[in-house]
Amino acid sequence: MSTSRPEAVLFDRDDTLIGNVAYNGDPALVVSVPGAREALDAVRAAGLRTGVVTNQSAIGRGYITEADMRAVNDRVEELLGPFDTWQFCPHTPQDDCACRKPRPGMVLAAAAALGVAASACVLIGDTEGDMSAARAAGAHAILVPGPATTQQAARAASAVCADLGEAVRLALRGSANEAP
Repeated sequence: MSTSRPEAVLFDRDDTLIGNVAYNGDPALVVSVPGAREALDAVRAAGLRTGVVTNQSAIGRGYITEADMRAVNDRVEELLGPFDTWQFCPHTPQDDCACRKPRPGMVLAAAAALGVAASACVLIGDTEGDMSAARAAGAHAILVPGPATTQQAARAASAVCADLGEAVRLALRGSANEAP
């Protein structure tokens, strides 16, 4: 297992940074998960870049607009501080796009936007799609189980942590950076 620290930490949005409200387009419904601000402050204090990679099929389904999603993301930043990049997939699963997790498109785009190799990134998320997207991109993956987590997700993860704070501490130690 490598002990080198990542250059960037990427996060899934819903059920990782904030509570999941299905197809949310209302910033007033955004609530951060416990310890999220402290975890992100630790990443930023360590000098690492941050990004969010999030499937937002509500846009493709016509339930919300891109402006609605951006308003929700702005509220996330009000609560948790700024991110260096936001990558989102507006497509539905039926669109068969390259960006929607579990495909690696958003992870690769986030790494490019941050000017780092995907292999220098750790993605923290709660689903098998998050873990698979990270691995497909050559990034490392830390699972923080939530309501949508399956046993398959745990098998796809480089590491499993009880909460976001523990996941960030593991990433900062470089302990999650075994070969994906």
